[in-house]
Amino acid sequence: MNKGMKIAGGIVAALALGLGGVVVWANMAVGTRLAQTFTPHTVELQVPTPLTEAEIVQLRIDKKAELDAAAAPTGDVELGVQPDEPAVVVDPLEGVDLNAIALERAEARGKHLVEARFACVECHGRDFSGGVMVDDGAMGTWLGPNLTPGKGSRTLEYTPNDYDNIVRHGVKKDGTPAIMPSEDFMDMSDRELSDIIAYLGTFPAIDNEVPAPTFGPIGTMLMATGKLPLSAEHAPMDATHKLLPPQTAPTAEFGKHLSQVCTGCHRADMSGGPIQIGPPDWPPSGNLTRHEDGLKTWTFEQFDALMRTGKRPDDRELLAPMTLMLPYAKQMTDVEMQALWAFLQSLPPTPTGE
Repeated sequence: MNKGMKIAGGIVAALALGLGGVVVWANMAVGTRLAQTFTPHTVELQVPTPLTEAEIVQLRIDKKAELDAAAAPTGDVELGVQPDEPAVVVDPLEGVDLNAIALERAEARGKHLVEARFACVECHGRDFSGGVMVDDGAMGTWLGPNLTPGKGSRTLEYTPNDYDNIVRHGVKKDGTPAIMPSEDFMDMSDRELSDIIAYLGTFPAIDNEVPAPTFGPIGTMLMATGKLPLSAEHAPMDATHKLLPPQTAPTAEFGKHLSQVCTGCHRADMSGGPIQIGPPDWPPSGNLTRHEDGLKTWTFEQFDALMRTGKRPDDRELLAPMTLMLPYAKQMTDVEMQALWAFLQSLPPTPTGE
């Protein structure tokens, strides 16, 4: 009996020692990955993005029409009175603050991007003072940082280039990788990023110290084995960014641009499958291609209804994490929704990912 107990005890001790060794190794591996440094390129990002030549031309036309209307004579012209000398031609935009107009337009565009397209508040909070990305015992607790100019802000001294590094490359100001899922934003144009920065500038300072992320047992193992992706590890550090997004139109080109935020869950080819970046209880993401397991038999009306109401054609309701996106989908314009559908319909039928 004693011998058997000793053997059993030895096995338990060996297992405990082995498990302890795995835990030590995993924590060291996580630390090594998070201590990597990256050097993204430098971009010249203006906030706000200056008005385009086309915008200035249209603004000049509108302002001239406004001035002409204000100067138009009223009533009958007195007989025998000679008309005044021709007025000196003045640029209708003389004295107009074009930068102020550019900022106003940028803030409005940024508001729409945040409320309908990029879902920034899901991680950073509705007032941008900090929010919850993941809070799960198995995965860990990852909190979105404070983006206001208050105490505890991670971006208080950020330059536009620093925003480019973390948003489109997943690299923090010190060069280490961020937990931020930047793969969803790598195709963001310069103007879109600039617009979001401009919109952030409308929020007041809020003091909030946001703790650094922690990893649970599953999150630690996924991070240690490389199964939990870090955007900085596969984001091109010298990627060329477009100045402007594609023209807003119900086209597959514009829809592809809109779909960038879907890739984190639905994959680059939109084939869906298990979601790597979320808690283990999240169901697999849906196949969005024209495969028989996807949208083969769907109509635009059914897709639009799903995105606006969260219900499938058979009345089944969507599950997390897609339910988190519904408030944003409801804010998409009809043109944006039509463009997204046009892009999905252009994809080849692809079996669901594994």
